[in-house]
Amino acid sequence: MTETIRRAERVRASELLGRGWLNTGGKDVSLEDLRGKIVILDFWTFCCINCLHVLDELRPLEQRFSDVLVTVGVHSPKFEHEADPDALAAAVERYEIAHPVLDDPNLTTWQAYAARAWPTLVVLDPEGYIAAHLAGEGHVAGLTSLVEELVAEHEAKGTLHRGDGPYVPPEPVSRTLRFPGKAVPVTRELGGSDSSHGHFLVSDTGHHRIVELDTDLTTVVRSWGGGADHEKGHRDGDPASARFNEPQGLTVLPAELAQQVGYDIVVADTVNHRLRGINAETGAVTTLAGNGVQRLLDAERARSGAIESGSLGTEPLQISLSSPWDLLWSATLGRVVIAMAGTHQIFTFDPATGELSIFAGTGLEGLLDGSAETAWFAQTSGLTEDADGDIWIADSETSSLRVIRTGADSDAEPGEAATPEVETLIGEGLFDFGFRDGAPEQARLQHPLGVTALPDGSVLLADTYNGAIRRYRGEHLAADGTTVAASVSTVARGLKEPSDVLLDADGTNLLVVETNAHELVRIAVPQEYLTVDEGATQSQRPATAVSPGEFSLAIGFSAPTGQKLDDRWGDPTQLKVSSSPENLLLDGAGNSEGLRRTLQLNPEVTEGVLHITARAAACDGAEGEEIPMHAACHLYQQDWGIPVRLEAGAQDELTLDLRGVR
Repeated sequence: MTETIRRAERVRASELLGRGWLNTGGKDVSLEDLRGKIVILDFWTFCCINCLHVLDELRPLEQRFSDVLVTVGVHSPKFEHEADPDALAAAVERYEIAHPVLDDPNLTTWQAYAARAWPTLVVLDPEGYIAAHLAGEGHVAGLTSLVEELVAEHEAKGTLHRGDGPYVPPEPVSRTLRFPGKAVPVTRELGGSDSSHGHFLVSDTGHHRIVELDTDLTTVVRSWGGGADHEKGHRDGDPASARFNEPQGLTVLPAELAQQVGYDIVVADTVNHRLRGINAETGAVTTLAGNGVQRLLDAERARSGAIESGSLGTEPLQISLSSPWDLLWSATLGRVVIAMAGTHQIFTFDPATGELSIFAGTGLEGLLDGSAETAWFAQTSGLTEDADGDIWIADSETSSLRVIRTGADSDAEPGEAATPEVETLIGEGLFDFGFRDGAPEQARLQHPLGVTALPDGSVLLADTYNGAIRRYRGEHLAADGTTVAASVSTVARGLKEPSDVLLDADGTNLLVVETNAHELVRIAVPQEYLTVDEGATQSQRPATAVSPGEFSLAIGFSAPTGQKLDDRWGDPTQLKVSSSPENLLLDGAGNSEGLRRTLQLNPEVTEGVLHITARAAACDGAEGEEIPMHAACHLYQQDWGIPVRLEAGAQDELTLDLRGVR
């Protein structure tokens, strides 16, 4: 399939410029240093789940072609916090990135290579020319073919140089915990005795294990997975031999159910795309769900904007999952709720029957409220359930707090199921964030990862990239009987990427998982809350000068070799366009078939952002032939936020590329 991705023209690659380099032993790397190697430039940002998928997709390719291929991660931040060099260094360590990384906080190299979306991959040949330019994930098969082709071509020309690249591994650091992700309290007998009551179960993500911490938050009582060398992988067995890969969320089942199914703890084994179970008494680790293959969005159903409702089946080991990030035992639903970050959906799992179901989300990334079946989420990373049975969500990529109203407290007729509804309390969209308290509609977060519901009805957020714990409180009655409006306030700040927050057993302290400090900390609940206003902002990328008035937008797409556009039910492509501010677009906003649109840009608006989502559906099959009945179908989607600056005489058209390579 290399003919699908290889450029026909020869374009010289631009120099790699930024603030500095990581994983090179302190040395800068130039294109001249890389001459003779095949180079993959991976434009990424560490908040992005698709970028994390690409890191793992590339690892086998890097190992196979280690003497001829060099991957260079070009970190081009989306969020303000990601431009912090210490935060980037921590992310490079956390995700065990074993290639050079260029710190590109001002998007200098990003702009030089015309990157528009995260992730973007650019392949350079051994002579320093651009061989391919790809957006999104799922390209490893095409890249493998392209690398094989470039190796053969340049070995024959004598321009391929074998040997080590510029990667220099960092010195290892010994820690009790390493980038812990999530924590849950032990509130019942666990493992045949009550000795664990009051302890905490923690996903020690960077050590690829689950630990039980004593009440001092530092003493490891016992652990599961990783072994003495903290090795990652996938293996069931006893605590020492079991292996996880960057586990995140975990939840404890009710005692009666645990006795029935044979395990107490359910773990989101994130990079393995699986759910795992732990029997606290025997220590045995088992795989509960997921076949280890990353789940992709169902093309046919996503085209219609609706998900497959209900069950995916009761053979959970045959079903693909995608980066499960957090878990919650829901007493209301009687199931484990799963934040399926990789497909931007909410799943459920019934331990008693093994049934997996999609509970909410179409799988399309964004912020869209409404019924659970039609709502859009964006990398949901935190879950909690309140006293009414509603499920609260930290939706990280939209920097939002959202809630699924389950209807558990509704007036539905007996035997009539309530329809879950999704509502956004804080947040605007994929590229809007900030640090602002006050009225919820004006408040801003920055990539929150954790959430917990408190007994008083308020909700706490681990506002990760703001280094803060935030509190949302809905409209309520004061002690004097007056109505108090809903508000957002700050409980604590100055933390190092807090990824989870919960109420301590004593009810007077909060427990925070401070990921980049590699520890759990207690914070006293303050008598008065802070009010912070550091403003609202949007992702800062170079603006494109465009002409006001009539403006043409086109999305290029060609199906990969071995696939054809799925036109069985009409046009298989779709384009959604909106803008910030809304009045930037006088005409052309909305959702429609096709990948071309004529817009009318308001001459009275000087700058803004065009929000564009393009989708195309293709199925396995040859051009000119009918698609087989049971052919595998694929949905290709890309989201862009294009900052624009309106100038008379500037370009009046924009072409973006939606490439499909698998």
